[in-house]
Amino acid sequence: MTLEELVACDNAAQKMQTVSAAVEELLVAAQRQDRLTVGVYESAKLMNVDPDCVVLCLLAIDEEEEDDIALQIHFTLIQSFCCDNDINIVRVSGMQRLAQLLGEPAETQDTTEARDLHCLLVTNPHTDAWKSHSLVEVASYCEESRGNNQWVPYISLQER
Repeated sequence: MTLEELVACDNAAQKMQTVSAAVEELLVAAQRQDRLTVGVYESAKLMNVDPDCVVLCLLAIDEEEEDDIALQIHFTLIQSFCCDNDINIVRVSGMQRLAQLLGEPAETQDTTEARDLHCLLVTNPHTDAWKSHSLVEVASYCEESRGNNQWVPYISLQER
């Protein structure tokens, strides 16, 4: 490996770490400000009613769920809708970290059903101009990825 290749790999790893941290910050801030829609069904309803308020779509899945055909079909439809409506999309792994960030209980009791964290939408209502450094960072990463013909960039959330 040449020095240029080593530097490029190191820069890519550093960029991924920065974007991963930005996604985490963005999710926490969005949830705190009630700008987060959680769940495949809930997300589809919102995008049908007001797609213009959606600024980011996160599709989350772990390796053991990759074979879930129904989930893959949902993802394909959501991705298509997001592309048609100029909504940034990011694929995310690390469901356990995602649950941790959103304050999901570690073990759900029999009476409590866990929320569907496979699709998350970050919204920005038209009446409000929410400016978030994390949102700008993630949007920039999405745009850069599209420029490299990677239409749905992938981010791995690391356990802490």
